[in-house]
Amino acid sequence: MAEAERIIGTPDTPDAAGDGQERPDAEQERPDAEQERMPEQAPERPRAKRRVAVLFAVAVVAYLLDLGSKMLVVAKLEHHEPIEIVGDWLRLAAIRNAGAAFGFGEAFTIIFTVIAAAVIVVIARLARKLRSLPWAIALGLLLGGALGNLTDRIFRAPGVFEGAVVDFIAPKHFAVFNLADSAIVCGGILIVILSFRGLDPDGTVHKD
Repeated sequence: MAEAERIIGTPDTPDAAGDGQERPDAEQERPDAEQERMPEQAPERPRAKRRVAVLFAVAVVAYLLDLGSKMLVVAKLEHHEPIEIVGDWLRLAAIRNAGAAFGFGEAFTIIFTVIAAAVIVVIARLARKLRSLPWAIALGLLLGGALGNLTDRIFRAPGVFEGAVVDFIAPKHFAVFNLADSAIVCGGILIVILSFRGLDPDGTVHKD
């Protein structure tokens, strides 16, 4: 009997059979597992670049719209009668504003100039960890608006860093403002909404 078993051979045990089958499968699954992990990590850098591109694209559009509208207002509307858009409820009236947005704080022109420059630096630094599209749009609006008014501060009279901002949108019973002010306010409101929803600039969502 022992001789017959020696000649025929004993069947492999389940454990042995399992060991012989698992090793090739494990070796085959290992590259697949690595391939599954790689697509999650690889898009991070392109995604970040796309968000930064959106930020600066929004900023450029907001800045150019503000700059173009101010140039047109100075050339065609300044020193002329206001233009009524919706009766006396909404008019276009060119004024020079030495203060902050909506005409506040005219005695602190240089301070507002420094604040605008600081906002631009902070946004540029924050862009390095930007992963959220809504945050990219919000920060782009802030950046474009800050650059628009900062351009006036630097290049318009009465002097460098003391220049008066061109405002021209004049609703009834409200302060006169410009497109840069509108971009800043819209960007700020969007940031408040995103913060209440728990969305961070890096794309993560947290709940308090």
